Amino acid sequence: MMMITNLKERLKPLNRFVVFYLVAVTLLWMKTYIVQLTQFDLGTKGVFQHFLLILNPLGSSLFILGIAFLFKGRKKYTYVLTMYGALSILLFANVLYYRYFTDFITLPNIFQTQNFGNLGGSVVALFEPSDFFILLDFFLFILLFATKMIQIDFTNIERKKALVILSISLGIITMNLGLAEADRPQLLTRGFDRNYIVKYLGMYNYTVYDAVESTKTTAQRVLADSNDITEVLNYTKSNYAEPNKDYYGIAKGLNVIYIHLESIQEFLIDYELNGEEVTPFLNSMVRDPHTIYFDNFFHQTAQGKTADAEFLIENSLYGLTQGSAFMRNGRNTYQAAPAILKDYGYTSAVFHGNGGGFWNRNEIYKSFGYDHFYDADYYEIDSNDLAEYGLMDKPFFDQSMDLLTKLPQPFYTKFITVSNHHPFHLDPELATIDKAATGDDIVDHYFQTARYADEALAQFFNELEREGLLNHSIIIMYGDHYALSEKHIEAMSQLLGKEITPYDQAGLQRVPLFIRVPGMEGGTNHTYGGQIDLLPTLLHLLGIDTKDYIHFGTDLFSDQHKQIVPFRNGDFVSPEIYSINGVLYDGETGSEITDNNELLNVADEYNNSVTNILERSDKVVNGDLLRFHTPSGFTPINREQYEYSREENE
Repeated sequence: MMMITNLKERLKPLNRFVVFYLVAVTLLWMKTYIVQLTQFDLGTKGVFQHFLLILNPLGSSLFILGIAFLFKGRKKYTYVLTMYGALSILLFANVLYYRYFTDFITLPNIFQTQNFGNLGGSVVALFEPSDFFILLDFFLFILLFATKMIQIDFTNIERKKALVILSISLGIITMNLGLAEADRPQLLTRGFDRNYIVKYLGMYNYTVYDAVESTKTTAQRVLADSNDITEVLNYTKSNYAEPNKDYYGIAKGLNVIYIHLESIQEFLIDYELNGEEVTPFLNSMVRDPHTIYFDNFFHQTAQGKTADAEFLIENSLYGLTQGSAFMRNGRNTYQAAPAILKDYGYTSAVFHGNGGGFWNRNEIYKSFGYDHFYDADYYEIDSNDLAEYGLMDKPFFDQSMDLLTKLPQPFYTKFITVSNHHPFHLDPELATIDKAATGDDIVDHYFQTARYADEALAQFFNELEREGLLNHSIIIMYGDHYALSEKHIEAMSQLLGKEITPYDQAGLQRVPLFIRVPGMEGGTNHTYGGQIDLLPTLLHLLGIDTKDYIHFGTDLFSDQHKQIVPFRNGDFVSPEIYSINGVLYDGETGSEITDNNELLNVADEYNNSVTNILERSDKVVNGDLLRFHTPSGFTPINREQYEYSREENE
């Protein structure tokens, strides 16, 4: 009893609301700074940037919690506790999200809750015991009020004093923004990279910025009209790359089979772990006489990851800076590959052993013009055959063959694999290769699931050959996005036997691309390209010209293909120059470029090109501009004609 009495005496200053407010601000400020410093790889350099990292949570904490001074009595405390809890949860959620995506939550992500229930063990694997300290002080405040250790101060603050406090906090925020703009000009106007905004302005100011940008994006569709498409169309026509006559039409009339290689990175090709090939089948495809392998092919996904990869390859449009077009723009007008090929007699289908609502696929596929979507409802799923995100690859491919062989030919199909997905769990009985020994559990198990996925692909190719489809189809296998984020850089350094620089990390964004066409001469192609380039490449192989379409990629086989690969955050790679987080690197040596005026001029030109293409693609998607343009010979899609549920199709 005496202990409780002593504790009440020690907490007595907190009975004054001003003191309670200042304590809450200090705790929120310091824990946010510590989290931003230790949990996010923000690339903070020098005393000045570190000062901004300390400063940026202060202004937002003072202002957000300071709004409480406009309330009276108990409402002041209710407001502070509510906002303190909300900001703590936001910080906590971003820590988990960043570990998985190496990115920050955006407003559209918050409303994509139908995806969260499918994350399963991936989320559990992201937890670390120290994470709970982010929420501990909030629960402590609740406990102190519930036990009346802190008494409510009903004294009202004069409105003038409240405005002074808010003015001081706004002054700090304004100073923060001014200093940030001095170090990083156009920070907000060229806001492709959320990392920069969090580093310079902090987590909470970033969230406000994100909300404003989301609102602006929504308004773009409402305000768009047919004049907006003209400038974009002129741009894409001026950047059109004519097809290579040696490849144009080489696959005309063939079936199309896309295989979406979940989390397969290019470094796995010909990589040996303990003297054993990790992906022997994919390695054999590099040397297949009818397969061209691209070893400088990069994923260009952002927050949408797998969904972004699909969006890129189907439309030759970039994914969004915030959230995913699959979620936010599912009912847009598109001129996607299934719709284009419908006019050439193709039947289209997607195969995926997960729920159709995940990533809103059962809606956006209607806008793409897919005739069929075979989701988990079409498969017999035993609990022993389930991965984190659906049916394991081997039973998935096995059961898919019955569905595939019933499709009218020619067909355009896509198979989405899931076994090689974070957190890379695999039943030990299914593992046919030992795990790595870096001490990083995620990295160590990655090789076992990659091997399983490779074996499933070998099985699928054998079944295609047995059904007589292998030599009547063009098969394109592509990696969708990275598997191992920068969080695992130490383990990757062990495996690759070298220190991983920002230049090397950019190189690790390579994913494999295999294009197999019966009768085509195979080999390795060193052209730089990205997922944005796949649609025009495929259509030219099928003998379909793309000049009238709004595509932001170009044919990888064309002599006019520009080897600049933009990333969603505004960075880019090319054979000559890598631009990563505002730093330029020599594309061949990896050394930093500081005094080569010729390369610096080229970098400026490339940077402007990347900015232009990303901005125009965003205009098309956010404004739904394709509703104002119908290419010659293209039949627009009526999404209301499509229904994918098994009950409706039986």
